[in-house]
Amino acid sequence: MSHPVDSDVSAVRTYLADHRAAFLDDLAEWLRIPSVSAQPDHAPDVRRSADWLAAKLRETGFPTAEVWPTPGAPAVYAEWPSDDPAAPVVLVYGHHDVQPAACEDGWHSDPFEPVVRGNRLYARGAADDKGQVFFHTLGVRAHLAATGRTAPAVHLKLLVEGEEESGSPHFRALVEERAERLAADAVIVSDTGMWSETTPTVCTGMRGLAECEIRLYGPDQDIHSGSFGGAVPNPATAVARLVAALHDEHARVAVPGFYDGVVELSDRERELFAELPFDERSWLDGAHSRAVHGEAGHTTLERVWARPTAEVNGIGGGYQGPGSKTIIPSSAFVKLSFRLVAGQDPEHVRKAFLTWAADQVPDGIRHEITFGPATRPCLTPLDHPALQSVVRAMSRAFDSPVRFTREGGSGPAADLQEVLDAPVLFLGISVPSDGWHAPDEKVELDLLLKGVETTAYLWGDLAANWRHAP
Repeated sequence: MSHPVDSDVSAVRTYLADHRAAFLDDLAEWLRIPSVSAQPDHAPDVRRSADWLAAKLRETGFPTAEVWPTPGAPAVYAEWPSDDPAAPVVLVYGHHDVQPAACEDGWHSDPFEPVVRGNRLYARGAADDKGQVFFHTLGVRAHLAATGRTAPAVHLKLLVEGEEESGSPHFRALVEERAERLAADAVIVSDTGMWSETTPTVCTGMRGLAECEIRLYGPDQDIHSGSFGGAVPNPATAVARLVAALHDEHARVAVPGFYDGVVELSDRERELFAELPFDERSWLDGAHSRAVHGEAGHTTLERVWARPTAEVNGIGGGYQGPGSKTIIPSSAFVKLSFRLVAGQDPEHVRKAFLTWAADQVPDGIRHEITFGPATRPCLTPLDHPALQSVVRAMSRAFDSPVRFTREGGSGPAADLQEVLDAPVLFLGISVPSDGWHAPDEKVELDLLLKGVETTAYLWGDLAANWRHAP
């Protein structure tokens, strides 16, 4: 439903038009800092990026803006209290580190020298995630200008980490250590996207992740398949049988207890997914695949957003060179990942899998299973008042209905939800064509300004409609 352009909207849009050029100049300055957390040579740049952002947040008006060290790359914390002590406390999350990038990767311009072509800004980090972090700086100033306030309508906090592109290895410990200062009624994650340029959407959930590697050991060394084949267990055969048993004929994970606690999709959520303009053939083209496959009884979007999975990420064992080598290999391995949905406990899944896998391994085969750190899933109920504020603010900015999606991947948002015991809301304006992690990453400038505008409306809406956290 379109909204009439009221005085607040006019004031916000006028402010944005007047400050657009300076905002983009500042963003370009930040994008020039190659804050690549995965490359040790860029550690000073990641620190410089954090220092730059802290200084810019102080310039924006945040009374508190600090660089928080970690054993790895630094994070930035900022806080701007509301004049109203009863206002909700909102924590915005993003990250200032970026993926590696070089011209030889296929860029048409220097990835760390921002350039505008048409109505698009090209640079590493333009969408993921500096652009989406930075729109909050202009958004809060527009909010103040339009309302005549001297402080935000909510107690506003920002946490911008510096290691997200390296797997956030120190993030949870940082959140636990600083939990008292990070305490919030709601968390806004601006490290996500929308369905398309013409279909604004809000993400309501993100899957969790558990990963493991299984090593199977048979003979103490590779042995002759003619002399011993058929008479001793083969670890490569055992790993193949284990993988084959992982799913049943309906593509459901066959591990007993794997689905314990799964929060099933409601009829309303399935209807909302079905409203999206999803074209399966185009989706397959994007997946570079030729057929869809997955758990029976669910659509493709339901499978990638709201159903748990078990996937083989790598498998091997025995001779891999040219020609043949007639052996029974001494070992084999498989790497698995489990995407988890709301209601699943990673520790429960780990224990269930360990029990199941032990039953799959034949006598004479020794096995080792190693799990990495897990990420919990997160889900925001559709009727949560904070989510409704996000939807209203985005609808107001886009003059368009807002639809709902989920994310099939995983991220550190679940750590914030679990440690701070606060709902996570996703507010992002990036679109699939922005090319995260790819050459020629870009952001659509019109959408970037719509992100600014959304936040300009959001803080007042939250204060007016959610004054007391449930």
